[in-house]
Amino acid sequence: MTAFKALGLDEQLLQAITDMGFETPSEVQEEAIPLLLDEDRDLVALAQTGTGKTAAFGFPMLQKIDIESRTTQGLILSPTRELCMQITNEMKSYGKYKKGLNVVAIYGGASIQDQARQIKKGAQVIVATPGRMKDMISRRMIDISKIEYCVLDEADEMLNMGFYEDITEILSHSPEEKSTWLFSATMPREVSSIAKKFMHNPLEVTVGSKNVGSENVEHEYFVVSGRDRYPALKRLADANPEIFSVVFCRTKRDTQKVAEQLIADGYNAGAIHGDLSQNQRDIVMKQFRNRQIQMLVATDVAARGIDVENITHVINYQLPDEIETYTHRSGRTGRAGKNGISMVIVTKSEVRKIKSIEKKIQKAFIKKEIPSGMEICEKQLMHLANNIKNTEINHDIDAYLPQINEALEDFSKEELIKKFFSVEFTRFYNYYNKAKDINQSEGPSREYSDDTGSTRYFLNVGEKDDFTWMSLKDFLREELNLGNDEVYKVDVKDSFSFFNTDEKHQEMVIKFFEDFKLHGRSVNVEVSTDKENRGSRGRGRSRDGGGYKGAGRSSRGAGGDRSRGGRSGGSSSGSGGGYKGNFKKRDSDGSGGGDKAKFSGKRRGKSRPESGGTGGRRRRSD
Repeated sequence: MTAFKALGLDEQLLQAITDMGFETPSEVQEEAIPLLLDEDRDLVALAQTGTGKTAAFGFPMLQKIDIESRTTQGLILSPTRELCMQITNEMKSYGKYKKGLNVVAIYGGASIQDQARQIKKGAQVIVATPGRMKDMISRRMIDISKIEYCVLDEADEMLNMGFYEDITEILSHSPEEKSTWLFSATMPREVSSIAKKFMHNPLEVTVGSKNVGSENVEHEYFVVSGRDRYPALKRLADANPEIFSVVFCRTKRDTQKVAEQLIADGYNAGAIHGDLSQNQRDIVMKQFRNRQIQMLVATDVAARGIDVENITHVINYQLPDEIETYTHRSGRTGRAGKNGISMVIVTKSEVRKIKSIEKKIQKAFIKKEIPSGMEICEKQLMHLANNIKNTEINHDIDAYLPQINEALEDFSKEELIKKFFSVEFTRFYNYYNKAKDINQSEGPSREYSDDTGSTRYFLNVGEKDDFTWMSLKDFLREELNLGNDEVYKVDVKDSFSFFNTDEKHQEMVIKFFEDFKLHGRSVNVEVSTDKENRGSRGRGRSRDGGGYKGAGRSSRGAGGDRSRGGRSGGSSSGSGGGYKGNFKKRDSDGSGGGDKAKFSGKRRGKSRPESGGTGGRRRRSD
């Protein structure tokens, strides 16, 4: 506590610190707290997830506000419900000896009227998600015109989730002379721009280097074929019997599917994503904190705010679109000075992304092999042996020993050991006895380098529609109901794109896009005969000229009109709206009903039911 006292904190806060068992401030706390207590000014603090950022801004805010006043003086914006509630609980713990302190959490998925009543009673500090906060300000339920301190927590993630406009709108209702404190794990261009827009000559505190990963996390990657992604996940779990992990998927559909597969295979697993109600999320998180769930399968958005100690592994079942997101993922482990491991399961075509991440986080990845079946059997056997060795004897069993001895008297010590261990070993041995080697080399795979048995398609959406190769691949496989590696060689240009599927899917793909519309604009697909993917592909080559075949459409180039049967297909330049904004924007606080806005693509006639869900509802991406 002496170390915290040296930072300038008052007795009430120091007493709370003692109660919580804090002994030494973290580096970001040591740097930021004295600066924020010393004077009212803006601050940008860059530090990895799990380094104690909440206390770094929470203690100074609680010391500087006037507890006697019921006016709202502090606003903390955070990206998700979970993080919002976590910060609120921590602020209440920090201020437990500040009599009269009222900290209120504002987030979607809960009663807006109940939250308004809590605010009306007088809340010196509001912790909020941007979506619900903007809504309540527009309804005149909240007044932030007199706030003195505003915190943008996890600023990079809020901006990555598309909350820039919401934050701008919220801050327009706050006073110009307030102090703004921006806390972020990384410093991408968007965070830098918001700092310039809303802050005045801010101080900067950097713990470690910008955009780099935690020193305590080891990064590993495993190369498998797409069809072996799930078996690889199982083997990694079985090879680490003490695993307590978060498994990251890119979409809600994959998250739910992987969790269900793990549960069906006997693992203690659960899923957390944007389609769950707040009550369902709370139940899953409680089970995870109590270690009833050993493997939590999560989307990036839903995982924000997971502050659970001693997570041993982060497993990237699929790589994220953004490198900054990987930094956040790996930051779930290796906290509070403990070591952690971030594992990445990739296919050959994704290995190049590993190099990009290495460069960004300034950490080298170690290529490792997925363990063989017999290696896993040995690990499990020794894990069981150590468990038995370390188990405390329950002497309540003594009364039953005569009966047990009688039942087992015909067996030698060696036979008893063999029988005992066979109970567990046989299960793994039977499963893994003839298991194949699923590791792959990093060289080019046939499915990505050879077009034999493959069809290449032209699609009139591209970067102008806010697609990346990865988001377009997700969109295509979701809509076409294909596996992750059944859509490949995705190549996104400015206003058009190309992709491949196996030849057997050609008829289905063409038929699916016959009447497909996106924001009222036709999305057309054609079979391309240009195998080399040259730049001439989108520059006015007609079907008769050999550019495209099989779709029965004409083309006037990448940005021109496309028609089928006399019906105008609209512009392929993206001016029709495309996926601009909607694909990126996520309303994770629940006020918008999900982690991302719904896809707006619609087909004429009868819509297909969502897999595993309600019929007629379009799929959403996480």
